[in-house]
Amino acid sequence: MSATAVHSLWTTAATAADPIAKIDAPKIEYGQLSPVLIVLGAAIIGILVEAFVPRRSRYYAQMFVSAVALIAAFASIVALAAGGYGTTKAGIAAMGAVAVDGPALFLQGTILLTSLVGLFTFAERRLDPEQHGNRVDSFAAQAAAVPGSESEQKAVKAGFTTTEVFPLLLFAVAGMLVFPAANDLLTLFVALEVFSLPLYLLCALARRKRLMSQEAAVKYFLLGAFASAFTLFGIALLYGYAGSMSYGTIAQVVDGTVQNVTPALADTMGNDALLLVGSALIVMGLLFKVGAVPFHMWTPDVYQGAPTPVTGFMAAATKVAAFGALLRILYVVLPGLRWDWRPVMWGVAIITMLAGAIVAITQTDIKRLLAYSSIAHAGFILAGVIATTPEGISSVLFYLAAYSFVTIGAFAVVTLVRDAGGEATHLSKWAGLGRRSPLVAAVFAVFLLAFAGIPLTSGFSGKFAVFKAAAEGGAAPLVVIGVISSAIAAFFYIRVIVLMFFSEPRPEGPTVAVPSPLTMTAIGVGVAVTVVLGVAPQYFLDLAGQAGVFVR
Repeated sequence: MSATAVHSLWTTAATAADPIAKIDAPKIEYGQLSPVLIVLGAAIIGILVEAFVPRRSRYYAQMFVSAVALIAAFASIVALAAGGYGTTKAGIAAMGAVAVDGPALFLQGTILLTSLVGLFTFAERRLDPEQHGNRVDSFAAQAAAVPGSESEQKAVKAGFTTTEVFPLLLFAVAGMLVFPAANDLLTLFVALEVFSLPLYLLCALARRKRLMSQEAAVKYFLLGAFASAFTLFGIALLYGYAGSMSYGTIAQVVDGTVQNVTPALADTMGNDALLLVGSALIVMGLLFKVGAVPFHMWTPDVYQGAPTPVTGFMAAATKVAAFGALLRILYVVLPGLRWDWRPVMWGVAIITMLAGAIVAITQTDIKRLLAYSSIAHAGFILAGVIATTPEGISSVLFYLAAYSFVTIGAFAVVTLVRDAGGEATHLSKWAGLGRRSPLVAAVFAVFLLAFAGIPLTSGFSGKFAVFKAAAEGGAAPLVVIGVISSAIAAFFYIRVIVLMFFSEPRPEGPTVAVPSPLTMTAIGVGVAVTVVLGVAPQYFLDLAGQAGVFVR
């Protein structure tokens, strides 16, 4: 058959079915997507800065672009919230791909503020002594150089710095902004990859202990790839079950309220195995990102090996994004499966709280201790998720906001305590820190008390809100276990405080570096938020309460 004949057959078939008339032009609400677009645009500008700006000016240019972008994106969140997009005008944007509602805006605002504070710790250049007359930061002089090689020594001597960390941070933030707001499974997966890949890279870029840093990145990458694969497989099964990627449509199929049932859909709707296994795999991928037991094994190694500014940013912002996505999946897509997922989440929350608290007692490294502490906190937040009430949502939002600032402040303090090998993270080296540097030790003690949930700190307000919601949601036994776990956790936080203030300082102990105003601001914001949310939390609880309604 000739090519002309084939072409004419094709055009005849096309005219008969007329598919061209059915493809609608996409309608994108750029105003409602502005926070994400601003951050993505700035990340792309950051890449151009790397390509075209002279090396000595890049640090300041990147710092300026990143800070302006995060502030502008936060301003657009505030403008959207003021315009009623968190309450009355909440809706679905970008052809059904992204939800613009209260929880999305609240979580995006939290992510942007913690990222801005994290950016200050990334940009810190006064903690290490100058090398060859150049100020240095926490990141490798040249990421591509083999650790300890001649090329690395040349890069250090030449005063190179890895300013690519700023656009990587912005790409991670952009993915995190979309993740809790995703309204279909494909968008969820794309956002997951967009924020995971920059984090894998950032974990490998430590200036000191480079081999350990690279090992942490490889572990994170491999386990993260497994988790992504589980998520993707779960998405495929759910699509097979419901014939749609959209959260709203899947929820209708699960509930049995879907309108037009085709014969193909009727066949798959009866197959509960697709639904249960698919949902379990997606939730498993999200629990990995949250750091819940038994998907937590990457957390201590990655937290310990990654550069401390990256650990702080990752510990704060990733948890906010992942819990936001988990809430939306459970409350919007799978409310009809509540009786199936609640008992499983009970089990996960209980072992996460207890394992995080008990294993933390045995840790001798401050970063590993904070990692296990973050696992225990994931368990506490899951108690609020299990409540399945509007109060459950708002208590989780409040807890995430409170927790993220305490975390980033605590890791910022860890960057200050140094010896000849860089950061002194072994607990024995923190002995007597309160006598050598009372202010730093006192600030760290405030963060530890907040983690422990002592009254008049944000940790207490957050735990109280979450446990109250869980108790009212019928999960009282979970609250009892949560309180016991909190008591166990309080032991090792207070042990560190005792070590700092009531032990004799060692003569060869570490020094406390004097940071630039950037790290001081990060720590100051952390302390301020911790105290304000502890002493007067009501305004913020009300704000989380107003933001606690998902759009369906």
